[in-house]
Amino acid sequence: MCPSPVPGEPERPSVTLREVRDGDLPLFFAFMSDPEAVRVAAFTSADPSDRAMFDAHWQRIRASDTIVMRTVLHDGRVVGNAGVYGSPAERQVTYWIDRAHWGGGLATAALRALLELVPERPLYARAAADNTGSVRVLTRCGFTVTGTDRGYAEARGEETDELLFRLDG
Repeated sequence: MCPSPVPGEPERPSVTLREVRDGDLPLFFAFMSDPEAVRVAAFTSADPSDRAMFDAHWQRIRASDTIVMRTVLHDGRVVGNAGVYGSPAERQVTYWIDRAHWGGGLATAALRALLELVPERPLYARAAADNTGSVRVLTRCGFTVTGTDRGYAEARGEETDELLFRLDG
């Protein structure tokens, strides 16, 4: 469970998680094709505008019995997705919130809801070191930095520093 907000922090926005539906995918594709969002995320697919690759990826996600993926709703509208994937020893969290909703606490609220839904620990995460929004989301939800890495970021076309995170108990 994520810690309570720090005194003086704004009230948490309300989000709901539900199963991913076919009708969510065009929205996810639009969110995940936004050039600025892709640049900030850094570690994305080779071609975020390739709809066939996107559809194949989501078909694999939805067919897997080891991946937990949910649609994030705010005020009844789809604003992104959040999930947990990976082998049992290395389960990682992932989330994507539409850039139009950045800065309002929705990613933090979505990750908190996901962590309540998926109680297994430890969980891991990675974020581009300069992605201050994701770094803040992860630390607000109790993840701690455990190391660094450097890898090729498709969205930037260059080697990019990453922070590695872990959430225990």
